[in-house]
Amino acid sequence: MRARGLTQAAAMEWAEHNITVNAYCPGIVGTDMWDLIDEGLGQHEGLQQGEDIEKNSDLIALGRVEEPDDMASFVSYVASHDSDYVTGQSVMIDGGMQFS
Repeated sequence: MRARGLTQAAAMEWAEHNITVNAYCPGIVGTDMWDLIDEGLGQHEGLQQGEDIEKNSDLIALGRVEEPDDMASFVSYVASHDSDYVTGQSVMIDGGMQFS
């Protein structure tokens, strides 16, 4: 995973300045951006609008598409002093999404 390597390299580089670097890796987030992704993937795969997101949503263990608030708590945590000793981490926030 490229995000992990980049995050870890940046965390090592900035640690001497007491700057932490972490990444969050979202899954399918119910936003206008995903609507555009769904449309593009649907055209590529010959599917109607909404069919691709429905197909991929079945792969989410928690059984629903992610909402922006699902990420907001984690982002607030890593931006707070509570996470001062957390660095170099790439956290999947995807509801347990599994690609086959």
